[in-house]
Amino acid sequence: MATVLMDEIVETDYGQLDLVWKDDLDDEDHLDKAFRGQVNGLVGAGHPNRVYVNLARRSGGSPVRVVLHDAEPELPGPEFDDVVEVSTTVPDDAEPGWQSWAGESGGDLAGIEAGTYRLRVSARGRDAGAADEFAEAPVDEYLIELWPASTAPDAIVRVTSQNAAMYHAEWGGNR
Repeated sequence: MATVLMDEIVETDYGQLDLVWKDDLDDEDHLDKAFRGQVNGLVGAGHPNRVYVNLARRSGGSPVRVVLHDAEPELPGPEFDDVVEVSTTVPDDAEPGWQSWAGESGGDLAGIEAGTYRLRVSARGRDAGAADEFAEAPVDEYLIELWPASTAPDAIVRVTSQNAAMYHAEWGGNR
């Protein structure tokens, strides 16, 4: 069974979208913590209170859909250029939500209970998003899927865009 928790255009700055388990905006080095010990450079799950999702478009709106599954879903088709998986643990006292850079926008992610999850982020249009951040209409799109699972190392499942390859090289494995 799948439950859509969010399906909207996220307005962001610096391409930052955080899935937040506990609000801790005062954490100045959260980016370093997010990617510590990981091989990928798109989805940082090393921070205990949040998961950092790197959107290609630095400014403007990108469609984001968050879906909670009761079991591992099938991999998305080839229309998604880039796919990354990470593990995350939602603490007992969590208040799951999402927020853009500096908390400029956000909302609830009701339905995510305490426990360990596998989180998959699939992206399409990263190269277009990076090339035209001020486009009038959305040019990149993201599907975020979660399901209960044991902890496992992060994995780069698919890389097609130059933008994702660059972030994997720059941020992944370097912290």
